[in-house]
Amino acid sequence: MSDLMKLTVRLAAPVEAVRRALTDPTELRVWLTEQARVELPTAYEFWGRHTPEGDAPHQRLLHVDDHTLRFAWLLDGVETTCEITLRPEGPDATVLTLAQSHVTFAEAIGGTIRGVLQTWWSLALANLDAHLAGQPLLPKVDFTSAEMRGELLIAAPMAKVWESLTDSEQASAWFGYPIGIEPWVGGRYAMGGFEAGHAATVVDVEPGRRMSVDWGPIGVTTWELTESAGKTKLTFVQSGFDEQNPPYSAWAGSVSGLAELRRYHEMADWRPIWLSVEVPGMEPAAAAG
Repeated sequence: MSDLMKLTVRLAAPVEAVRRALTDPTELRVWLTEQARVELPTAYEFWGRHTPEGDAPHQRLLHVDDHTLRFAWLLDGVETTCEITLRPEGPDATVLTLAQSHVTFAEAIGGTIRGVLQTWWSLALANLDAHLAGQPLLPKVDFTSAEMRGELLIAAPMAKVWESLTDSEQASAWFGYPIGIEPWVGGRYAMGGFEAGHAATVVDVEPGRRMSVDWGPIGVTTWELTESAGKTKLTFVQSGFDEQNPPYSAWAGSVSGLAELRRYHEMADWRPIWLSVEVPGMEPAAAAG
């Protein structure tokens, strides 16, 4: 495969449960996509509004066994290949590696449909983890809509959630990538850390409750917190972008990160699901034990 992206995660479920979630069409319709047709060993298809170019199924099954699923996926006129492998890690954990061809960092920032695959798959795997754990799912990308708004309920005090959203060290930990944050109006919000040299701008802050960050052409991201039955409701909105070209990739990346924010607060022995993220042209984004 050329231009091969690899995402590796640890899931707290046995291989049999993970394989069932990957191959049962009913389960796929919960955590991955709107429509699915699976007839192993001959057919593996998914489509709908939550799938890139999801007007119709564009997948072709290449291989399947107890630990491997490989299919071709036609995107933007190019036949890409996706391979998912499962490795047991004890009786109740599985290491899943997803390898997707024809994905580069240049495509991700260039706005092509294949450029959404890194963050789209990241959000999908975060939702797979939530599905296996019986947790509420994160909002999926709707490729038929320009509305980007979602909510997440976190079992933690609002002050703690606010701190983890605005403190550089904590945000870097749960997001799995260095983030430099100056949580005041005019401050920097720097993916890659302040030393990376490129930063968005904080444009609105209500301490303890709301912050908005202007990312330029991809718009403004706003996080707002409210108390809800002893928990914290996080509402997140993307606005101010070109509605003819919504920043689906940026949205999926932001939402997938919030999955770890929830786990960071709710798990006493928290460790991220992400073991590694490899995208040609991008610095390594995650590493965990």
